[in-house]
Amino acid sequence: MWCYLHALNYCMVLPGPEAIQLATYLGWLMHGIPGGLIAGGLFLAPSVLVLLCLSTLYAVGAQLPLLAAVFWALKPAVLAIVLQAGLRIGRRTLHHPALVLVAAAAFVALALLKLPYPLIVAAAALLGWGAGRWKPQWVQKPRAESRQGQAAKAAAEPPAIHGDDTPIPPHARPSHRRLALMLLVWGLATLVPLALLSAGFGEQGLLPTMGRFFSRVALVSFGGAYAVLTYVAQASVEQFGWLSAAQVVDGLALGETTPGPLIMVLAFVGFMGGWNGGVFGPPGTWIGAAAAALVTIWFTFLPTFGFILCGAPLVEATRDDLRLGAPLTAITAAVVGVIVSLAVFFAGPVLWPAGELDALALLLAALALTLLLRFRWGVLPLIGLAALVGLGRGVLQLAVG
Repeated sequence: MWCYLHALNYCMVLPGPEAIQLATYLGWLMHGIPGGLIAGGLFLAPSVLVLLCLSTLYAVGAQLPLLAAVFWALKPAVLAIVLQAGLRIGRRTLHHPALVLVAAAAFVALALLKLPYPLIVAAAALLGWGAGRWKPQWVQKPRAESRQGQAAKAAAEPPAIHGDDTPIPPHARPSHRRLALMLLVWGLATLVPLALLSAGFGEQGLLPTMGRFFSRVALVSFGGAYAVLTYVAQASVEQFGWLSAAQVVDGLALGETTPGPLIMVLAFVGFMGGWNGGVFGPPGTWIGAAAAALVTIWFTFLPTFGFILCGAPLVEATRDDLRLGAPLTAITAAVVGVIVSLAVFFAGPVLWPAGELDALALLLAALALTLLLRFRWGVLPLIGLAALVGLGRGVLQLAVG
C-alpha cells in the first residue's frame, strides 16, 4: 500500500495528468522502460481514438439543428460540473484561512489581472515552500489513518506482485548513465519534431506554435484538467484565436463523455484549431485537423513519460523522504481559485450567448448544480439528462418551425 502511495504522491507533485503518470509508473516499476511505455501508451490510446471520432462528428455536424440543441443543453451542465469540481477540491484543500487567501488571490490574479497561469503556479509553490518552512500549521494536512492501521487492513489481502517490502528491482535503481540516456531521448523527442514542424510550416506556423504552446502547458498543468483548461482556453481563444469560447465548452462536454483522463479535451482544442486554421489548405480539412490533434497529444503527454522514466528511480531511492507536500498543498489551493475563474470564463458564452441573458440556460445550470451537490448525481447521468433535454428542445423547435 505504501509503495503505491509513494508512487501516487510523486505523480501528484508532477505537472500533468496523474492517472497516466501513475499507470506509466506502475508499468515501469514492474517491467522497466518497455512496461512504462506500454502501460502509459495503452492507457491513452482509447481516449485518443474516441475523442478524434467525436471531434470529427462535432466539426462536421455541430451546426445541424438537433446537435446544436444538444450542445445548447450540455453547456449549462458543464458549467455546473466545473463549479462542483472547484467546491469539491476546495472542501478537501482549504483547511486553513491562509489557503483560502491563496485561492482568492489566484482567482483575482487570473480572472481580473490576467496574469499568466505558470506565474500563479510558481508563486503558489513558493508560498507553500515558505509556509512549510516557517508556518507549517498553515499547510499541514489533517491527520489521516495511521500507517499501522492501514497495514493491518492490508494484512488480510492477497500478496502483491510488488509490495512495501519487495526489494527494489535492478532497473528501478538510480543510474547516472540511464538518467543521461533518458534525458537525451526526451530532449530529442521534443526538439526534433519541433525543428521538423518549423522547417515545414515556418516558425510561426500553426503546428509549430501548437507544439511550443502545449509543451509549456505540459510543464505547468498542476491541479488537473479543469485548472489547466483555464490556461489553455484563455490562450487558444484570446491569444491565438484557434477556436471560440463556446467551442471550448463543447469540447469539455465531449471530454466528460469519453473514457480516460479529462485532460484529453486538449486534443479537441488542437483538432478544432487545425480545423479552423487550415493546416494543409483551406479551413475545414480533416487531415489538417487530425495532424493538429496529434501534435497536441504528442507535446502534451511526452513530458508525462519523461518525468516518470527519468525521475521514478530517484523517487524509489527516497521512499518516505519526499518533501514536497507544502508546495503541493499551496498549488492545490491556488487551483481552487483557478477553477472558479474557469467557471467565470465559461459563464459568458453559456449564459449570455448573444449578449443577453439566456434564462433557460441559467435554470438548467442551477438544476444541474443542484443534482450534483444535493442529490449526488454522477457526471455521466447528468450529461445524459442534459443531452435528452437538448434533444427534446431540438425536436420541439423542428416541429414548431
